[in-house]
Formats: sequence, C-alpha cells, structure tokens
Amino acid sequence: MRYFNRTKPYQIYLVPLITLLVLVGHDSQAQTTKDRPNILIIFSDDQRADAVGYENEYVKTPNLDRLAASGMRFTNMYCMGATGGAVCVPSRAMLMSGKYVHKVRNTLEGTQTMPQVLGENGYVTFGTGKWHNKEASFDKSFQQGKNIFFGGMSDHFNVPVVDKIGDGKFTEVRKVGHSSEVFADAAIDFLNDYAKGDRSKPFFTYIAFTASHDPRMPPEEYLNMYDEEGMPLPPNYLPVHPFNNREMNHRDEKLAAYPRSVDDIKSSIAEYYGLITHMDAQIGRILKTLRSQGLTENTIIVFTSDHGLALGSHGLLGKQNLYEHSMKSPFLITGPGVPVNKQSEAMVYLLDIFPTLLELIGMPAMDGVDGTDFSPIIRGEMTETRNSLYTTFTKNMRAVRDHRWKLIRYPTLHHTQLFDLASDPYELNNLAELTENQDRVKQMMELLGEWQQETGDKLPLTASEKQSMEFDLINAENRRKPDQHQPEYILKKYFNGK
Repeated sequence: MRYFNRTKPYQIYLVPLITLLVLVGHDSQAQTTKDRPNILIIFSDDQRADAVGYENEYVKTPNLDRLAASGMRFTNMYCMGATGGAVCVPSRAMLMSGKYVHKVRNTLEGTQTMPQVLGENGYVTFGTGKWHNKEASFDKSFQQGKNIFFGGMSDHFNVPVVDKIGDGKFTEVRKVGHSSEVFADAAIDFLNDYAKGDRSKPFFTYIAFTASHDPRMPPEEYLNMYDEEGMPLPPNYLPVHPFNNREMNHRDEKLAAYPRSVDDIKSSIAEYYGLITHMDAQIGRILKTLRSQGLTENTIIVFTSDHGLALGSHGLLGKQNLYEHSMKSPFLITGPGVPVNKQSEAMVYLLDIFPTLLELIGMPAMDGVDGTDFSPIIRGEMTETRNSLYTTFTKNMRAVRDHRWKLIRYPTLHHTQLFDLASDPYELNNLAELTENQDRVKQMMELLGEWQQETGDKLPLTASEKQSMEFDLINAENRRKPDQHQPEYILKKYFNGK
C-alpha cells in the first residue's frame, strides 16, 4: 500500500489556536506554557548530509558529533526543492511554514510561521543569522532579533547585519566580524540574558549560519586545517556531468573551471570543511552557554541545513539538481523525550519539523500544515511516516524515490534516470533504458504523478518541445566570472586572478 502523502498519526485537529486561547483563558494557557521545553534550532547553509564528523571521518565536527550521540539522527532528511536557483529561500520558507514548496510564498506572506505560532502561545522568540525571506516575515515571526542578515550570501568577514528594535523597526546595517562568530555571539547574548530573567516562559531560538555557503573563507587557522592533496574525492566525482540538465549555468556551477579538475575539487572540499569546522566551534560555544546556564536539560535542540551541495559529485558544484547529495541535509534532534544515540532511515522533509516540534512540546496540531509529524518515530512507536518522497527543481527536473528505487525525470529533455539506491547509492548507473526495468519506470512515473497532485505541482512531465542535452564546455568556461563576494585568494586560485 502506498502512502505517498502525509500521514499524521496521533495528531488531533482541534479548533483554531486563537479560539482555543479564548476558551481556556490566558491564565490556563500561561500555566501550560511554563512547563513546555525550550527550543533551539541551529540551521546551517549548503551543508551536505555527509559533511559532518559522525558520517564522515574527514571532516571535524566534535560538537555536532557529541550532540548527535546525545540524541537521534535522521539520515534521510530532504529539502523538497525549489522553483528557482536560490534553493535556500524556499527551503527556509518550508521549514518555517510546514508547507509544500508549491504552496508557500518565499516571503511567507499570508502564512503563519513556526516562531509566530509559538510566540502567540507563550514562547519568547529570538532569531539571528541569515533570513532570506524578507524583513516583514522576520518581524512577524520573532519578538527579538540581533545580528540579522537579510540576504543570501556575503563576504563572511563583512556580513551586513541589523538588530530588531521594535515592531517593524531595525537598526542601520553594520559589519562587525566573521558571520559564524557574529551569529553565535548574538545567540549567546540572548541565552545569557534569558537566564538572568525569571524563565517563566520557554524560549524559541533560531540561529541560521551562512556557513558553509561560499565564499569559502573561514579564519586562516581553519582555512589551512585540511590537507588538500590528501582530501578524498566524492565517490561519484566526475569531471563533467553526462548531459546538460539545463541548470548548469548557475553561479554555483561557475566557482571552478569546466571540466572539474581533481585538484580544484579537492581544494574546494578542504575549504568547505574548514568553514564547517569553524562553524562547529561556534556551535560548541552556544552549547556551552546552554550548559553553564542550566538550560540544556529542558531544551529541545535541532540541527539541520537547508539542503546539500554537489562539490564535484556528478561533475556538478551546486544544489541546482535532484541528486541525493544536493537534496539531503544532516538532521539531529536531542532533548526531553528524545532517545540517546539512535538513528533512523525514515524519509522526512524540512517541512515536517514544524508539526513534529508542536507535538513534542504538547501543542495542538496546526490545520493547513502540509508537513507530517514524525515524533512517533522519535518515540519508537513507528519506523516511518511515508514510504516514498518527491523532490522538484524549476521546470527542468522532478524526482521520486522509495526505499530502493529513485527516478529523476527531465521534462524539457524528454529524459529519465532510474537508480537502484540499494546497490548504487551514489546514483551512477542509469537503469531506465533497460528492457527489464520498463514496468518499474512506469510505476515510478505514476507515483511521481501522484506526488505532483498531492503537492500542487501542475508541470507536465514531458515538455512540448525537447531541448538539447549537449553542453558547450568551452563557451561555458569563457563566460565564467566570479561574483563580487569572492576573496582575492579565491580569484587567484579558481579564476586566474580575474
């Protein structure tokens, strides 16, 4: 039996929250809120699911490793996808709204957000770091905010930040240091201030790092931490993607030369890991503050990222594709009610986090939320909440997977890939053209159509006109130019000093 759509065991749809508050009264609501756990969400940028120490011996993340050992990690956390090249924008909209990518605006206009709902129900809400969904949605979501970056990327040493100083009011932009340190400083200041207060209300704290998004410029100690020559290549490294997927001219793909050289990919990965290890050190400072203030025991801590990154896998560099390396993120959760040192292979989405946290803190389910509560998996009552999963990117790609098989459809190319993830987890062998797999392709295409109907995706899976699968490497290399954020050493190393 397929259950491709949301399955919400143990959730009960109650009257709207505002009506509930009127019925039970303010005093009763405050009393129940007092006993609820705090929530701390740590959100990284462009971090592959395998770019953490507990999954990969080559990257050093001692603080995340300890955090993972203290709770539960999920190996199949996905971003559903994007309608444009900046995947980080809709991924954050989905996280904050619990809605499917085709059912939420990137600005979060007309949508209740996770911190907004918690703030209306007795939580003290604070945000810092990258907010790529416009000022108005931050303003309605958070009561407090410090060192907020309204943008997508910047020079990490000169990240432009503001503070929230009132409803709809923010300070002038200032630049005060390395992004990972600046965001951690703001979170630490909030936690220390909260601890000095009466603690009668729980807190919701959201820390959105811009690491490990390029430009890859950690402090020098971390930049030189990893041996480039000894860095292993991804198992699915290719110099060039086998065909033009129609998304190979994004700025992400221009960060290294065409075709991808072994040296460039190893260097890029070493720089990437340096950013991650530096970020991990800042996460350690935040967790130390939690412990020193006696807040750890009653705090649910979530760590995840907006999506992954290719970094040489399949001859790609960015996240504008539907391979596993670009659509999956690390995910771990620890705190009250979460088992210690457990792992799940259940297929979950970023948009599932909202309803899951509501259940874990004892709040009623939100009507209109598309995400599925996976707290029964955390409690050991279920092993999965869906048995297939769908991803999407622009008009050029759609994908669906189950526990074994994965199909990627390229409507504008009239092209299909089929991978057996059990024997080919790195998606290297396309089995779609084999005669013995035609029934499998048909079944997976039908499943993809069902997911499209569920999520509001109306794109035909075969375009009226077929586009070319040829990619002009020479022309692409000639047009390759850096963006304004890249530091001098990157220009010398990858752009011949341009």
